[in-house]
Amino acid sequence: MANPNDDRFDGMFMNLAQQVRGIDPLLDTFFGFLRRKTDFFTGADDQQAMKKVMEALMKQKKFVDDDKKKAEEKKAKKAKEAAALKAKKEKKEKERLAKEAAKDKDDGVVELGSNGFDLDTVPAAAPAPASTQSPPNPPKTETKEKGDGGEGEGEGGGEGGKDEGEESDGEPPPPGNGGTVEGKYVWTQTLQELSLAVAVPPGTKGRDVNVVIGKSKLKIALKNGPTIVDAPLHKPIIIDDSFWTLEDGCQLQFSLSKSNQMEWWPCVCEGDPKINTQKVQPENSKLADLDGETRQTVEKMMFDQRQKAMGKPTADEQKKIDIMDKFKSQHPEMDFSKAKFT
Repeated sequence: MANPNDDRFDGMFMNLAQQVRGIDPLLDTFFGFLRRKTDFFTGADDQQAMKKVMEALMKQKKFVDDDKKKAEEKKAKKAKEAAALKAKKEKKEKERLAKEAAKDKDDGVVELGSNGFDLDTVPAAAPAPASTQSPPNPPKTETKEKGDGGEGEGEGGGEGGKDEGEESDGEPPPPGNGGTVEGKYVWTQTLQELSLAVAVPPGTKGRDVNVVIGKSKLKIALKNGPTIVDAPLHKPIIIDDSFWTLEDGCQLQFSLSKSNQMEWWPCVCEGDPKINTQKVQPENSKLADLDGETRQTVEKMMFDQRQKAMGKPTADEQKKIDIMDKFKSQHPEMDFSKAKFT
């Protein structure tokens, strides 16, 4: 059986994909090679050739399905472990509250006299003489703040307090484990690679773009136009496994393979805004694997980036414009000629 992780020729195919710039041209080039240099088409009938192609396609499809199944099982296992951990914490919290309740009950001792009556309920025979001695101080109830690591937090106090503090800082995870560099690109990442989406003017051709992918530097520029990126990379990359494509004549897509594939990058290029890598979610790294809400956020960022590159309003700005246009149409008697909107 074929090895699904056989990457011996990835570098060669990456270079080929970068040169032909697209999946369709890559497939045309491959089948053209089979037509010119082999008897793939002439040595067998059409049905046999189609069968071979479908067998190869379905074999790779099965690898994809297996990987997806493993990812889903891993996600389900992680959710199960998280639920078990939550139940364990809740159980410890209940035990702690029960212990505190029992302690409070034990502290409520009633002082009895020699005759067995509660001294507080026996009427005094005569008023007691005034005493110069100050009354004893009432017992102090020691209250500990959440997360100070004291005994009042129960058995899991220290560790539980730390986890809750980290989760309640209010900072959401970065969409796609990346972000937006205003006026330049939108990026996401996995442990192995980074993906960049760069908006360019509609109708841009491959010959109109000047791209240099170096081991430690990235340059993206438009010929007869502005330089979009020209900066050192945050960490080195593998040049042979990195490439770029032009999609729909309005967006450059970059795939940069990390040299160290066991770490998260806080930014793509030095000097760019950094994300909090402590918030990275390893299972939601590629755009195609993101959940619906996160994927919509990343796609919105990419859309806004393209709109800004074309001098057009972003999604939020267009929404405001649409609302104002609707309001104007509903109130034609009002004069908006001198009104300013933000």
